[in-house]
Amino acid sequence: MENTQPEDQMKKELTLLDATMLVVGSMIGSGIFIVSADIVRQVGSAGWLIVIWVLTGLITLTAALSYGELSAMYPKAGGQYVYLREAYNKLVAFLYGWALFAVVQTGTIAAVGVAFAKFAAYLFPVVSDENIIWETTYFQLNAAQLLAIAVIVVLTWLNTRGVKNGKILQTVFTIVKILSLAGLIVLGLISAFNTEIWHANWSEGWIPKTWDAQENAFLEISGAALFAGIVSAMVGSLFSSDAWNNVTFIAGEIRNPKRNIGLSLFLGTLIVTVIYVSTNIMYLATTTMQEIAFAPADRVAVVASHAIFGEIGTVIIAVMIMISTFGCNNGLILSGARVYYTMANDGVFLKQAAILNKYEVPGWGLWVQCFWASALCLTGKYGDLLNYVVFVVLIFYALTILGVFILRKKRPDIERSYKAFGYPFLPAVYIIAAISICIGLLIYQPTFTWPGLIIVLVGIPIYYLIGNKEQ
Repeated sequence: MENTQPEDQMKKELTLLDATMLVVGSMIGSGIFIVSADIVRQVGSAGWLIVIWVLTGLITLTAALSYGELSAMYPKAGGQYVYLREAYNKLVAFLYGWALFAVVQTGTIAAVGVAFAKFAAYLFPVVSDENIIWETTYFQLNAAQLLAIAVIVVLTWLNTRGVKNGKILQTVFTIVKILSLAGLIVLGLISAFNTEIWHANWSEGWIPKTWDAQENAFLEISGAALFAGIVSAMVGSLFSSDAWNNVTFIAGEIRNPKRNIGLSLFLGTLIVTVIYVSTNIMYLATTTMQEIAFAPADRVAVVASHAIFGEIGTVIIAVMIMISTFGCNNGLILSGARVYYTMANDGVFLKQAAILNKYEVPGWGLWVQCFWASALCLTGKYGDLLNYVVFVVLIFYALTILGVFILRKKRPDIERSYKAFGYPFLPAVYIIAAISICIGLLIYQPTFTWPGLIIVLVGIPIYYLIGNKEQ
């Protein structure tokens, strides 16, 4: 039996610990195990590798602290969608929700699901992406895609049975993930610390370089080339640090949301920043710059794990990434449908998504999300789609934080139990940083920008076609 209960009748099952684990679990997927390879190819030195991760962490923390004010003002299901709607209008909010459904959330779910399957293949070769199940001229179905879809379906079903099931799974898997990464870092820095490698990595630690495929060598860079390298390197680190805002989507089910959302954003992003920076320090202590830059399939963690554990290191990392991606996808699936629920209540999404099932969760929205994420798994293009929206995601983050300034003027009457830390300086710094990165991407990585803009702009006629005329 279904019902149309308002969101204030959703079960408030999530504690501060649950919300914090949702932030951490949604952020840590497979990126930290992989993207440092590309970062080193872009900036080429130990110091700049750490700078990229520290800079990414500071940017993310600044954004999270600013979102705390918005979450205290509007502790409702939908989170960032609601903030954009209140600061601007329904069209701007819809374009964010459209991008989230079309690519950002569902594409990430697909990509994380396939990452789970690819690393499962280390243990069970039958689920490898090289195991082709069916093939035609234009389409290829492999075992990894089927396993990814199976995981997405199972997690979706579990989350349709109530938020309590999802939160228990999320908290348990995230705690295991944190402990596993902490163990890897500690063992790497203590038992496998290689003084020779460490000194070699830092011998030219502050000389930025970029890999030139034509010259087959690293070339020193400065000025505009260094800026281009930083911007290109941060594509991976920013996506590895993304999804921290997912906790705002599920605000209607968090206890004491005015306090706990902002606090969980701060704690969660801080924990992940410390883990990410520490992991890269461990890489530098166990693995040469050359090995990091050219790790097979960019799997830096596998190379580092070999240095720590020997041959069994591959299996250990495979298990860790399976745990990490499984928990990450649970968080993404749990939170995403709450945005479509709020959009449907606003009349800008399929109306069935506004219906709560007997477990007081948006079951229909969860299954629609599952269907589209599974379809993206089959296309094999989810990785390209995610690259396209790096630019778009940053724009919406900047617009949302600009909304803090707008709402201070527009709605000074609303109670703000928490105010953005460092306002107006830190929110302004984030906006400037985000815009600078976007400009850099427009100039130096156009393939990451224009397709993303097109995806968002396609949402404009869709908005008017589905017919919300209330402006």
